Amino acid sequence: MANTSSRTLRLLSLLQTHRYWPGAELAERLEVSARTLRRDVDRLRELGYPVEARRGVDGGYQLAPGAALPPLLIDDEEAVALAVGLQAAAQGAVEGLAESSVRVLAKVVQVMPGRLRRRVEALRAMTVPAQWGPPAEGVDPEALTTVALACRDGEALGFSYTAADGRHSERHVEPHRLVCPGRRWYLVAYDLVRHDWRSFRVDRMAGPRTTGERFRPRELPAEDAAAFVRAGMSGRPGPHRVEAVVEAPAAAVRARVGRWGTVEELDGGRCRVVLTADVLDWPAMMLGTLGADFRVVGPPELREMVRELGERLGRAGAAEG
Repeated sequence: MANTSSRTLRLLSLLQTHRYWPGAELAERLEVSARTLRRDVDRLRELGYPVEARRGVDGGYQLAPGAALPPLLIDDEEAVALAVGLQAAAQGAVEGLAESSVRVLAKVVQVMPGRLRRRVEALRAMTVPAQWGPPAEGVDPEALTTVALACRDGEALGFSYTAADGRHSERHVEPHRLVCPGRRWYLVAYDLVRHDWRSFRVDRMAGPRTTGERFRPRELPAEDAAAFVRAGMSGRPGPHRVEAVVEAPAAAVRARVGRWGTVEELDGGRCRVVLTADVLDWPAMMLGTLGADFRVVGPPELREMVRELGERLGRAGAAEG
């Protein structure tokens, strides 16, 4: 069963797309009891959503006709998390969820307070899609949306930056786009001190602030911001080089792996996948969702992780009740 918050959003979405829902049908769609449905309806009413109820054998629920919906009551961090999660699903990271995620994201953004809506829409517009990677972590939502707004508005950005070797510096840049290829967010920007394009990990930025200086967008020396970040990552090999042989044609696998790895055609309808990663959980997830048998060539830690994951999934599938 979904948790209360996600179920409440699902209920609101259903009520917005259907004039009247019989109670039994609505409870079935949400996979809850009639009693739980009544509690969820009461929760929506507490939040200010005008839900009308019809009692009786054929009773049900609907939003009051012509009623104006109040703003969605969530804070900045929840708004950013919701937008990022739904956008990831909308990009097809989870099969079958793309269309519904686009719909619910549009509806949820519409009922956000104006200040949050502006920030979330900027984040959506200024993020270049990436096909693979686990949920991003370790980024302050305020910093993330400040950077997104600067990208959208064409306004120079200043921040303190900590490099991989621990050195600190003050940066003054023209922000271009955000990219999230895995667990980390990257800002692609033109560095006004070094007079060159750079990518910056957002979790290593401190105090990002707009300067009020407007700029004319420069031409990025890459196909797009994601390609620029990928090129930089290729030049700095991660701690893990992942190699696997997949029992599927290269074209089909390449469409799933995207730009975050190389796919080489082998004989017999097989292919070899090679990529680098800071952590091994997302390569394990990616290989497991290709829909084909595969063999991990290396590293040994990934083979062990995949073996343990297979055993865990096997136990879960065999469990009853």
